[in-house]
Amino acid sequence: MSDAPGKTVFKFLAYMFAGIGLLGVVLPLLPTTPFILLAAFFASKGSPEFASWLENHRTFGPAIENWRERRAVPRRGKVLACVMLVISWSILFLSGASTALLAALGLFFIGLAAFLITRPSS
Repeated sequence: MSDAPGKTVFKFLAYMFAGIGLLGVVLPLLPTTPFILLAAFFASKGSPEFASWLENHRTFGPAIENWRERRAVPRRGKVLACVMLVISWSILFLSGASTALLAALGLFFIGLAAFLITRPSS
């Protein structure tokens, strides 16, 4: 019998976000941790085996555990995320994006940065 459609979607999202996270290991401007956390979340819903593998992974496991137990984000991840937010907004500004878009994204990015900064560091 095949997986329920919802479970298949969760499994797909888990592998997709893990793949993006793995790209972040080799691409310096792509953060790894948020994508691995998303992969762990979706894996817990769609693939217990993959969730277990992520949780027991020597590199990814501690980040997942820190998030689940303390809602902690690595300091390096916070810095990288905030730098990327500034770079992203600056690129939009320099490319002539509309004032409404810049204002909306600016507020969203500030809220996101505030959220990250206020999380405990691991």
